[in-house]
Amino acid sequence: MALLKKINQILLLLLVLTVCAILYNKVHQVPSALKNETVDLESPEETEEEIPVVICAAAGRMGAAVAAISSIYSNTEANVLFYIVGLKTTIPHIRRWIENSKLKEIRFKIVEFNPMVLKGKIRQDASRPELLQPLNFVRFYLPLLIQKHEKVIYLDDDIIVQGDIQELYDTKLAPGHAAAFSDDCDLPSTHEMVRSVGMQNTYMGFLDYRKQAIRDLGISPSTCSFNPGVIVANMTEWKHQRITKQLEKWMQRNVEENLYSSTLGGGVATSPMLIVFHGKYSAINPMWHIRHLGWSPDAHYSEHFLQEAKLLHWNGRYKPWDYPSVHTDLWENWFIPDPSGKFKLIRPDS
Repeated sequence: MALLKKINQILLLLLVLTVCAILYNKVHQVPSALKNETVDLESPEETEEEIPVVICAAAGRMGAAVAAISSIYSNTEANVLFYIVGLKTTIPHIRRWIENSKLKEIRFKIVEFNPMVLKGKIRQDASRPELLQPLNFVRFYLPLLIQKHEKVIYLDDDIIVQGDIQELYDTKLAPGHAAAFSDDCDLPSTHEMVRSVGMQNTYMGFLDYRKQAIRDLGISPSTCSFNPGVIVANMTEWKHQRITKQLEKWMQRNVEENLYSSTLGGGVATSPMLIVFHGKYSAINPMWHIRHLGWSPDAHYSEHFLQEAKLLHWNGRYKPWDYPSVHTDLWENWFIPDPSGKFKLIRPDS
């Protein structure tokens, strides 16, 4: 009997150990299962990447933003989220325009820009007052306006996109670079136009090298400039390098020392960016920023060249919604009339 009792105790002990082992395995398998589910849910194949595109909608030229958005939306299957930046007084107009036109299908957010952040940072200049408008400086404050994205595209409003915006978004930024731009010397086919209308494509055309503060930078005046009307930006690097603070510092120095002005080549927004990003930016494919279309009403590109371009930019005084201007048909293809009738194209027969 004693032997039988001891055998039963051993069997009971083995049973208890077996049950414990089974429970232990089940408990420790749960986190593994949850981890696998998380990986599956976040796999790139099942989650479409969002492409944030920032465009300003300014009073008097709101049709520009509409045409730009229309061209982007019509030429891509990508998941684009438009951040449309405006002042408090203009936001209702652009919202109604979008919601009462075929653009009502786009994904967008309206962002109000507070011009008070520019107080004391802009030197008054009467030669080109349009360049002093608050929204011209939105590109300086991207991380403050767009907070949840790692990578952002900023576009001036006087552009149209003929390619798939996904290609521009896929621009590679080198380690340590907060942004990518197009060099003004990067496309030989544009050099003839630059020369013909007397445009500047070096730092000499944007900064006043008579000033000691500019000479102290050690930047050669013959260094090729870039155009910040198309930007692919890395928000983490931008914040890490305190780019906004650096830009504001040079804005304030210009107020005090008049280091650059709109009488020079690129106005008051390009110059501080040339200083801050000198030697520290990546390159955008030149065909993704064909510019100078608004520099002269007499300068034209070949039709074949323009058809091959991915993005067209009417930088300069002569805008495609105004008169005179060039290659307006390419822009007007994407324009959507204002349902309220407030914004009207200016044409020779209007």
